[in-house]
Amino acid sequence: MALITIFLCGLLFGIGLIVSGMADPANVIAFLDLGGLWNPQLALVMGGAVGVGLAGFALARRRARPLLASGRMQWPTATAIDRKLIAGSVLFGIGWGLAGFCPGPALVGVGLGSGEAVLFTVAMLAGMYLHRKLGDRL
Repeated sequence: MALITIFLCGLLFGIGLIVSGMADPANVIAFLDLGGLWNPQLALVMGGAVGVGLAGFALARRRARPLLASGRMQWPTATAIDRKLIAGSVLFGIGWGLAGFCPGPALVGVGLGSGEAVLFTVAMLAGMYLHRKLGDRL
Protein backbone atom coordinates (compact mmCIF):
# COMPACT_ATOMS: atom_id res chain seq x y z
CA MET A 1 0.00 0.00 0.00
CA ALA A 2 2.83 2.41 0.83
CA LEU A 3 4.40 1.95 -2.63
CA ILE A 4 1.10 2.74 -4.33
CA THR A 5 0.71 5.89 -2.22
CA ILE A 6 4.29 6.95 -2.97
CA PHE A 7 3.70 6.37 -6.70
CA LEU A 8 0.47 8.38 -6.65
CA CYS A 9 2.15 11.27 -4.79
CA GLY A 10 4.97 11.31 -7.35
CA LEU A 11 2.49 11.16 -10.20
CA LEU A 12 0.52 14.07 -8.73
CA PHE A 13 3.75 16.05 -8.29
CA GLY A 14 4.79 15.38 -11.89
CA ILE A 15 1.39 16.35 -13.27
CA GLY A 16 1.52 19.52 -11.18
CA LEU A 17 4.90 20.41 -12.67
CA ILE A 18 3.54 19.92 -16.19
CA VAL A 19 0.30 21.85 -15.62
CA SER A 20 2.10 24.73 -13.85
CA GLY A 21 4.67 25.11 -16.61
CA MET A 22 7.63 24.28 -14.35
CA ALA A 23 8.58 21.35 -16.61
CA ASP A 24 9.02 23.71 -19.59
CA PRO A 25 12.53 25.25 -19.49
CA ALA A 26 11.38 28.17 -21.66
CA ASN A 27 8.90 29.22 -18.92
CA VAL A 28 11.55 28.92 -16.23
CA ILE A 29 14.11 30.96 -18.20
CA ALA A 30 11.46 33.62 -18.95
CA PHE A 31 10.72 33.80 -15.21
CA LEU A 32 14.41 34.24 -14.40
CA ASP A 33 14.92 36.89 -17.12
CA LEU A 34 14.35 39.95 -14.95
CA GLY A 35 16.02 42.30 -17.44
CA GLY A 36 14.15 41.10 -20.52
CA LEU A 37 10.70 39.68 -21.16
CA TRP A 38 10.02 38.66 -17.57
CA ASN A 39 7.16 36.21 -17.06
CA PRO A 40 5.93 36.37 -13.43
CA GLN A 41 3.61 33.34 -13.80
CA LEU A 42 5.95 30.98 -11.93
CA ALA A 43 6.07 33.30 -8.92
CA LEU A 44 2.46 32.32 -8.23
CA VAL A 45 3.31 28.65 -8.71
CA MET A 46 6.22 28.92 -6.27
CA GLY A 47 4.14 30.90 -3.79
CA GLY A 48 1.46 28.21 -3.87
CA ALA A 49 4.10 25.50 -3.44
CA VAL A 50 5.62 27.30 -0.44
CA GLY A 51 2.15 27.62 1.12
CA VAL A 52 1.37 23.93 0.65
CA GLY A 53 4.84 23.02 1.93
CA LEU A 54 4.45 25.15 5.06
CA ALA A 55 1.09 23.57 5.82
CA GLY A 56 2.47 20.08 5.19
CA PHE A 57 5.46 20.59 7.45
CA ALA A 58 3.27 22.11 10.16
CA LEU A 59 1.09 18.99 10.11
CA ALA A 60 4.10 16.67 9.96
CA ARG A 61 5.72 18.38 12.97
CA ARG A 62 2.74 17.29 15.08
CA ARG A 63 3.34 13.62 14.30
CA ALA A 64 5.64 11.35 16.28
CA ARG A 65 6.22 9.00 13.35
CA PRO A 66 5.95 9.24 9.57
CA LEU A 67 2.64 8.47 7.94
CA LEU A 68 3.99 5.83 5.53
CA ALA A 69 7.10 4.55 7.30
CA SER A 70 8.14 2.98 10.56
CA GLY A 71 10.35 4.65 13.13
CA ARG A 72 10.46 8.23 14.32
CA MET A 73 10.40 11.47 12.37
CA GLN A 74 13.88 12.62 11.42
CA TRP A 75 14.32 16.36 11.06
CA PRO A 76 17.47 18.18 9.93
CA THR A 77 19.57 19.59 12.73
CA ALA A 78 22.00 21.77 10.77
CA THR A 79 21.25 25.48 11.01
CA ALA A 80 24.53 27.07 9.93
CA ILE A 81 24.81 28.97 6.67
CA ASP A 82 28.30 27.92 5.65
CA ARG A 83 30.51 28.00 2.56
CA LYS A 84 29.26 24.63 1.32
CA LEU A 85 25.61 25.70 1.53
CA ILE A 86 26.28 28.96 -0.29
CA ALA A 87 28.40 27.27 -2.99
CA GLY A 88 25.73 24.63 -3.54
CA SER A 89 23.01 27.27 -3.76
CA VAL A 90 25.01 29.29 -6.28
CA LEU A 91 25.70 26.20 -8.41
CA PHE A 92 22.03 25.21 -8.28
CA GLY A 93 20.96 28.69 -9.35
CA ILE A 94 23.46 28.87 -12.19
CA GLY A 95 22.40 25.46 -13.47
CA TRP A 96 18.73 26.34 -13.16
CA GLY A 97 19.22 29.63 -15.01
CA LEU A 98 21.32 28.12 -17.81
CA ALA A 99 19.29 24.97 -18.42
CA GLY A 100 15.83 25.95 -17.19
CA PHE A 101 15.63 22.69 -15.24
CA CYS A 102 15.94 21.72 -11.61
CA PRO A 103 15.87 18.05 -10.54
CA GLY A 104 12.10 17.45 -10.30
CA PRO A 105 11.12 19.02 -13.61
CA ALA A 106 14.14 17.41 -15.28
CA LEU A 107 12.90 13.96 -14.30
CA VAL A 108 9.45 14.84 -15.62
CA GLY A 109 11.13 15.98 -18.84
CA VAL A 110 12.97 12.65 -19.10
CA GLY A 111 9.61 10.90 -18.78
CA LEU A 112 8.23 13.12 -21.54
CA GLY A 113 11.16 12.22 -23.81
CA SER A 114 12.98 15.58 -23.78
CA GLY A 115 16.58 15.23 -24.96
CA GLU A 116 17.53 18.40 -23.05
CA ALA A 117 16.13 16.90 -19.86
CA VAL A 118 18.06 13.67 -20.42
CA LEU A 119 21.30 15.63 -20.92
CA PHE A 120 20.61 17.72 -17.81
CA THR A 121 19.83 14.62 -15.75
CA VAL A 122 23.01 12.85 -16.87
CA ALA A 123 25.04 15.96 -15.98
CA MET A 124 23.24 16.23 -12.63
CA LEU A 125 23.94 12.58 -11.79
CA ALA A 126 27.60 13.01 -12.82
CA GLY A 127 27.85 16.03 -10.54
CA MET A 128 26.30 14.09 -7.66
CA TYR A 129 28.76 11.26 -8.24
CA LEU A 130 31.74 13.63 -8.34
CA HIS A 131 30.56 15.36 -5.19
CA ARG A 132 30.28 12.03 -3.41
CA LYS A 133 33.80 11.04 -4.52
CA LEU A 134 35.56 14.40 -4.25
CA GLY A 135 33.31 16.57 -2.07
CA ASP A 136 35.33 16.34 1.13
CA ARG A 137 38.61 17.00 -0.70
CA LEU A 138 37.29 20.23 -2.17
